[in-house]
Amino acid sequence: MERELIVERTQAGLAAARSRGRIGGRPQSLSFAQQQEAQKLLANGHSRKQLALLYDVSLASIYKYCPVNRNARTGQNGFDEK
Repeated sequence: MERELIVERTQAGLAAARSRGRIGGRPQSLSFAQQQEAQKLLANGHSRKQLALLYDVSLASIYKYCPVNRNARTGQNGFDEK
């Protein structure tokens, strides 16, 4: 009974926050524009380590936004099926 009340109030609070524009969660370390720019710089020959230093983020963050296999985030393997 009490647990259901807590869940109900929590859900109502989250819905109210969403209606005010609050998304929640940890903010991304790179904005969408920075992600696009980093991908362009990587394509132009910059190393991932240079990008990490440029944007003051970890190397892991750069690999997250600019994966080695471009299809890694979609789950595709990049091979043509025959």
